[in-house]
Amino acid sequence: MQRFIDLHTHTVYSDGSMTPAQLVRHAKENGLAAIAVTDHDTVSGVSEAMDEGAHAGLEVIPGIELSAQADTETHILGFYIDIHNQNLQNALRKAVDSRRERIAKTGEALKRLGFDIPLHEVFALAPEGLVGRAHYAKLMMEKGYVKSVKEAFERYLSFGCPAYCGRQAMTARECVELIKACGGYAFLAHPHLTKKTDGVLLDFLKELQGYGLDGLEGYYTDYTPEMQQKYQTVAQQLGLKICGGTDFHADMKPHIKIGVGLGNLNIPYSVLKNIRDN
Repeated sequence: MQRFIDLHTHTVYSDGSMTPAQLVRHAKENGLAAIAVTDHDTVSGVSEAMDEGAHAGLEVIPGIELSAQADTETHILGFYIDIHNQNLQNALRKAVDSRRERIAKTGEALKRLGFDIPLHEVFALAPEGLVGRAHYAKLMMEKGYVKSVKEAFERYLSFGCPAYCGRQAMTARECVELIKACGGYAFLAHPHLTKKTDGVLLDFLKELQGYGLDGLEGYYTDYTPEMQQKYQTVAQQLGLKICGGTDFHADMKPHIKIGVGLGNLNIPYSVLKNIRDN
């Protein structure tokens, strides 16, 4: 019997709406063999998720998703990181400060566009003040400005949209080197969102590989079959590993289902085994 995994999931601590324990139980109920908890710029939920995983019989990989400075969206996933590493903790404190500045800029842009979404309402949705664009998107939907979280991102919050703010604390190189210093494996998340042409992306991957990049996301919710094949082929050409996940955010992005994304994503356990054992 084939076992499936999801290496890109989020808890209430970064844009999600499930506690870490709820996320683990949800993954178990949906028949997954393993998940990685990859919250944005925080590891606050990892310990709870791993404890629940041990109780529920689900393999939980300690992870993170770091946002990098870039003209477009560039995120670096880390797996099997030491969440107690002091360098990591110091870097994440700076990342949280940068995130708060970014969220304030997003709020200002939305206000200029005529949307009434006070910061205090946004922060009320997020424990520890770890606010993300998904929180804005949820409030925009609840207030009737958009019909869905997906629409909020596509029209206002994604790269190239009027309320997007790209301010980040670390460069892509710093993200990769931080993950490696924590004993982890570093992967470029959803490379299509970098908006780089194939040649530029290839050069970017080679550059990051020189800093320790282990791989790229070869399975992802938004990929067409052609995109999935392309990225997996690129990884093979460069000698990089692949990871894969849905970018599950629970009720924050209700169109994305854990393990299967939009309904047809199945990531074999062999992907995780190749990351861990090779």
